[in-house]
Amino acid sequence: ASSIDPCKFEYDKLTGAARGNPCTNLSGKEEPRFSDKIGGQCTKEKISGSTNTCGACAPYRRLHLCHHNLENISDYNSNARHKLLAEVCYAAKHEGQSLVEKHKEYITENPDSQICTVLARSFADIGDIVRGRDLYRGNKQEKEQREKLDEKLKEIFKKIHNGLDGKAQARYNGDTDNFYQLREDWWNANRQEIWKAITCDEENKLASASYFRATCGGDEKTGTQASHKCRCKDKKGKNETDQVPTYFDYVPQFLRWFEEWAED
Repeated sequence: ASSIDPCKFEYDKLTGAARGNPCTNLSGKEEPRFSDKIGGQCTKEKISGSTNTCGACAPYRRLHLCHHNLENISDYNSNARHKLLAEVCYAAKHEGQSLVEKHKEYITENPDSQICTVLARSFADIGDIVRGRDLYRGNKQEKEQREKLDEKLKEIFKKIHNGLDGKAQARYNGDTDNFYQLREDWWNANRQEIWKAITCDEENKLASASYFRATCGGDEKTGTQASHKCRCKDKKGKNETDQVPTYFDYVPQFLRWFEEWAED
């Protein structure tokens, strides 16, 4: 590929297949974002771990995530970790573009909503999918697709695991069914690239977008705000750093959703 920048990367060259739009549903249509027209996002059939009396509710933003390329991911025989990163970045890039565009309509009724926070929430949901702990099942067809996706991810992480040396493999002893620890480590190692992908901004629509908390560099007292395209800059404020300004991906999904519902 011509670039390792996830915003300029030629995804087709690495994955070996033409990329469709990951934002389209099973019928090939792009779903509306932030729509409240679909009911049942709180039912136990659609949310893993929910019961008839309690459970989580998927927020409107989460009902249609741009990740359908992951559902068609192949069981790569070689270079699995790099190809998986390309697929996840591709999904994140399109998710970011979709949210930035649709957020303009959303804020007419929710003026306090901030785009960097919205992007951070989808970033964290993508992280939950990769790590095998996403709560959202969707309808029957969507549930089947998500189950297939998780099985494919398990196979890919098995390939990654098999490619590790003996010392590295030892870290994951006892976790060779779901590879939860390996998936967690993979996410931690690659989250900065995925954040870059979800904040890709060729049209400069995020030029003045800021993350709501000062989390760049230092601690809470000395940290600075990601005030340009939701990305952190160095102490001189000139160059972007690899630091991800959000920690939402380390907050349990149901708690993030609870906070988001409070806004919706």
